Order: sequence, then C-alpha cells, then structure tokens
Amino acid sequence: MKVLDLQCAQHHVFEGWFGSEDDYQSQLTRGLLNCPMCGDANVSKKLSAPRLNLNATESADNATPTLPSLQDAANLEPAQLQAALLKMVRHVVANTEDVGNSFPEEARKMHYGEAEARNIRGHATPEETEGLIDEGIAVMPLPLPDVLKEPLQ
Repeated sequence: MKVLDLQCAQHHVFEGWFGSEDDYQSQLTRGLLNCPMCGDANVSKKLSAPRLNLNATESADNATPTLPSLQDAANLEPAQLQAALLKMVRHVVANTEDVGNSFPEEARKMHYGEAEARNIRGHATPEETEGLIDEGIAVMPLPLPDVLKEPLQ
C-alpha cells in the first residue's frame, strides 16, 4: 500500500492510500480524488518521503478522537490541526444518525421525551438553532463538508 501526501488547490493537505502509482494516476484521471475538507477535485501530490503501510490491520481510526487543547493547538502545524478536525468530524458522522432537515423537530422530541434519546445530526437554520438553545436544548453547530457526509473510502 502506498501512502501519498496530497494537496488540493485550496492548500488542504491530506493522505491518500493507493495500491500503486498506477492506481493513484487512474483515480486522478477518472476524477475520483477529492479533498476531504472542501471536496475540491483539483488534487496534486506533494513531495514526501515514501511510506508503506505494512500493518493494515491497525484500527486507530476507530478510536474516539481526542482533540488538542487550545494551549496545545497553538503549537501544532496547520496540517496537524486539520487532521485532528477531520478525525473528530469522521467520528461524529460515524456515530450519529443523519435526520436531515428534521433536526429541530427530532431534537425537541428527544428533549421532551417524545422520542428515544440518540445521537443525531442534521440541518437547522441559525434561527432554529437559536430557538433550540433558548428552550434549553444542547446543540452544537458543526459545519460538515459535503464530501464527509458520504460513506468514507
């Protein structure tokens, strides 16, 4: 497995895992590579030292992510912060139910005991979010790039 450092036109840096250089070139040519932060398909390889993933059975990505504290974050490189944010967002997507535009209604139903409590995510306008907070319903806006809402590859 080849691990390549990639970068989109917006300067977001991320890793891509490929079976070979030909696999990378094929996916690039067919437009299958997108930035996980913004969805940009204008992706290129960065210069990097070669790295092979010889232990593909590790499941560190399934662990609950820990984000750096604000104090620690000040000492991290932008790519490290981006990686931590992506890991956290992927964890949220993997462990929540997408209720779409029904988010405000579902959050209220759970808050008032009309529906089973569960982890949900979805869409709410700023006004709807403010209304939920005014009712004492804990919500947290978390903008998700569209590319992260799809199944992860």
